[in-house]
Amino acid sequence: MTRTRIPTAHGSRPHVGLCMVMSLDGRTVVDSHSRQLSGPADLAMLVALRRIADVVIVGASTAIIDTYDQTVRQDLPIGVVTTTARLNPNAPLFAQGPGFLITPEDTVVPNGFRVVRAGHKTVDLERALEQIEGNFAQLEGGPSLNSAMFSADLVDEINVTVSASLVAGKGPSLVGSAIPLMHRFHLAHVVTDEGFAFLRYLRAR
Repeated sequence: MTRTRIPTAHGSRPHVGLCMVMSLDGRTVVDSHSRQLSGPADLAMLVALRRIADVVIVGASTAIIDTYDQTVRQDLPIGVVTTTARLNPNAPLFAQGPGFLITPEDTVVPNGFRVVRAGHKTVDLERALEQIEGNFAQLEGGPSLNSAMFSADLVDEINVTVSASLVAGKGPSLVGSAIPLMHRFHLAHVVTDEGFAFLRYLRAR
């Protein structure tokens, strides 16, 4: 799985792979988090992908809810996308770990954070990625960040685990809303394990 930086108008950016778990009916959350949809095989897949990632990109709410203070690699940078910077710089992810913020240029950021800045009012995700080192960035949600990444045409592969469960009702999906662009992906790998299906799609270029 060779991944290289992708040329852009301004320089280059990492190859971006979305990694999520979802139910048979497309939901990504049960009782405010994804743990009930997951299982040992799904977690093993997440750990394997994190081991080869150069950086993880995640929304602020997801980082807090899913306890990103605990990571599989102490040297794995975790970029937390936020427009407000209302996070605690003394949290282990930032004070003792590899966490940093990705914010607009005009966001007031408290002391103690490492920061990548791009855009005004909202994060210019492409310009932010151009400032991040490495060839492979793993995108881990939530749906709002996923939507913004798809709308900006920045997702190059999708690694999704389909859980053998139905959530029903209303709730977050893989992508909350996005500009209706035609994103074409082709199925590259399929693996099944104890009712879970692991699907890897690569973007057609």
